[in-house]
Amino acid sequence: AAGREESPLGLEAVVEEAAAAAAASAGFRLTAVRREPAVRLQHGASGLEPLAWSEDHRVSVSTARSIAVLEQLSDVHSGGQDMVIHRTAVPAPAAACMLKVGPKKEVAECKEKFASSVDPTVSQTFMLDRVFNPEGKSLPPMRGFKYSSWSPLGCDANGRCLLAALTMDNRLSIHANLNRLQWVQLVDLTELYGERLLEAGYRLCKADTPCGELGDFPEFQRRHSMQAPVRMEWSGICTTQQVKHNNECRDVGSVLLAVLFENGNIAVWQFQLPFLGKESITSCNTIESGISSPSVLSWWEYEHNNRKMSGLIVGSAYGPVKIIPVNLKAVKGYFTLRQPVVLWQEMDQLPVHSIKCIPLYHPYQKCSCSLVVAARGPYVFWCLLLISKAGLNVHNSHVTGLHSLPIVSMTADKQNGTVYTCSSDGKVRQLIPIFTDVALKFEHQLIKLSEVFGCVRTHGIAVSPCGAYLAVITTEGMANGLHPVNKNYQVQFVTLKTFEEAAAQLLESSVQNLFRQVDLTDLVRWKILKDKHIPQFLQEALDKKIESCGSTYFWRFKLFLLRILYQSMQKAPSEVTWRPSHEDAKILISDSPGMGSTEDDQEEGTSKQASKQSLGDTGKGVDIDDTAEDSLHQSSDSGGREPMVEKLLEIQAQIEAVEMHLTREHMKRVLGEVYLHTWITENTSIPTRGVCDFLMSDDGYDDRTARVLIGHILKKMNKQTFPEHCSLCKEILPFTDRKQAVCSNGHIWLRCFLTYQSCQSLVYRRCLLHDSIARHPTPEDPEWIKRLLQGPCTFCDSPVF
Repeated sequence: AAGREESPLGLEAVVEEAAAAAAASAGFRLTAVRREPAVRLQHGASGLEPLAWSEDHRVSVSTARSIAVLEQLSDVHSGGQDMVIHRTAVPAPAAACMLKVGPKKEVAECKEKFASSVDPTVSQTFMLDRVFNPEGKSLPPMRGFKYSSWSPLGCDANGRCLLAALTMDNRLSIHANLNRLQWVQLVDLTELYGERLLEAGYRLCKADTPCGELGDFPEFQRRHSMQAPVRMEWSGICTTQQVKHNNECRDVGSVLLAVLFENGNIAVWQFQLPFLGKESITSCNTIESGISSPSVLSWWEYEHNNRKMSGLIVGSAYGPVKIIPVNLKAVKGYFTLRQPVVLWQEMDQLPVHSIKCIPLYHPYQKCSCSLVVAARGPYVFWCLLLISKAGLNVHNSHVTGLHSLPIVSMTADKQNGTVYTCSSDGKVRQLIPIFTDVALKFEHQLIKLSEVFGCVRTHGIAVSPCGAYLAVITTEGMANGLHPVNKNYQVQFVTLKTFEEAAAQLLESSVQNLFRQVDLTDLVRWKILKDKHIPQFLQEALDKKIESCGSTYFWRFKLFLLRILYQSMQKAPSEVTWRPSHEDAKILISDSPGMGSTEDDQEEGTSKQASKQSLGDTGKGVDIDDTAEDSLHQSSDSGGREPMVEKLLEIQAQIEAVEMHLTREHMKRVLGEVYLHTWITENTSIPTRGVCDFLMSDDGYDDRTARVLIGHILKKMNKQTFPEHCSLCKEILPFTDRKQAVCSNGHIWLRCFLTYQSCQSLVYRRCLLHDSIARHPTPEDPEWIKRLLQGPCTFCDSPVF
């Protein structure tokens, strides 16, 4: 280590930190605003860090019976101002998890022997240790979850996050939400690791001394502690190249899951992506950390001069923190440390509760660096790691004077390095790192949740991926000096950014994907629904972005704003939308016996129906018919329409124009793929000629790139048309509409928005926001069509299910 600086944890440090906080509070001010709704949990929160927020905007809450998963949606079809949350759950297994320490018959005999031992140090230790007795018998059952961890984005079959869940009885499993309504367990890692240990004779390597007899209580304890998980954390996605049989190279993604056990060992699982189950497991290596009584785990990932380094940060319940090297021989381009690096070595009995590693850029050293923060009691330990010509530089210290009670939860915004800590008394601290010439300092301020939610106790916090929201688990606090009789656990949300900050971040985003910034778009949605207009500065800035670069991301952002504006001008439905209407339609009355209809009645019904249909194409889930009908009834005799209806029609025309632009851009991309991957007069499942004719049918559309591309494709097709045929009547399906295909006999088929092929099957996929549909890939599809079908929605960037 090149340099270390350690501050004492005494009264002087507390006074200095308090003075620094008071001086800095005038420089910045965070206004936390409550965001509805508050989600009530069916069971109490469990585990040390019960709250986690994934990169695909799902919040997992560990409870005593299940993991509640709250998915945040930026719904463009709803006019309500509340946050839209889709709720699912991962239930806890009904059967208790029994760790494999030997043959079942021998294990049962040993348990009976230890339970009836005359030595109280053996019998009492055995009876009270829930690792040995997960079923409990006379003790309460060990149900619920201890910890949950989200993988990076792009790990499951739909390109979303996997959920690793650890139960109270030490069962570690991986779950995936493949159909949005149900969670599926893909693999039980505790069972697999137990089988590996049994095959190896409970030795890490063949050179180890043979293990003792299971009847010896120390050996019985050792076999349990070497497979009882404490924490698990996912690494970033590693990309390598794999050589195929035809000497072509393809990129293969993999992800690592590190599992920390009670004896200090770390199992590093490597999974091939997309992770489908047991068959996707590539390898499993075990590392000895040498940490006694380990408590927490985190990945250290550092990039320096295009060289990626990684390691594992392990914290102990006694206080020490150090980085363990991880040998990634199977992953090319990754390097590791030669030896462990001790970040904090004092055995000061301050347990390490949580560790976060944040990659940052050092403005003075002009290089990337890593900020490691760890919650130790009421203090925050920080360590700045950067690589220079002299080697690895380590600067560490403590931030004191933050909380009067121990920190119960800590989270970090990895985009700007802001750290949030909370104690059980409802106080949250925001710590902003400020770089200095030597290392860094923290500016921090207090967020009193009592000013937002009233008197509450906090049990966990998590910050959203883009730093727009803070999720908090709360229960009722003390009232008149008395504790509440019943505890109602709730997940509540507060804003950490203003609308202006969210809009600026969306405009300058390097991600250019609306789905990955749902928390920011939700703030923008909330503002437009409240004010019923798009702010002028945002409109002008967005138009400039579209003119300067023309990226489809800004067109999708514009479409999002127009859709929200359209919903904000709708009249709230007078009745519950799901309740069936018992009113008879006019067409049935006119067709009933003895009832006639005049031309005026028919014309009035036709005009109303046309206006309703034109207004109802865009809105979904909101009663637009009432708005249009009421507005038309209030129109004057001179034929002038209500300004609101004119405004709605104007917005709808803008929405259709933006959707058509995005459709044409995606059609150009599809045609480019067709041109690159097809031979002369080759027929594919994509209606190539129909897409070309549709692009050129509009005289007002003059795109030279599209015309040149279509000319090359038509020359390659050599006057072949390859039309689509209806599977019911074998008639030709003309390509006259981008959304559906209608044959001459009236059979209607919806079109796949990714390949524009008609979906002539009963099973297809749909966008997360129900914008569009897409067909399933088939075994006959070539690789380039399968890649097209893996794409997100062209209108909202959402994944497809």
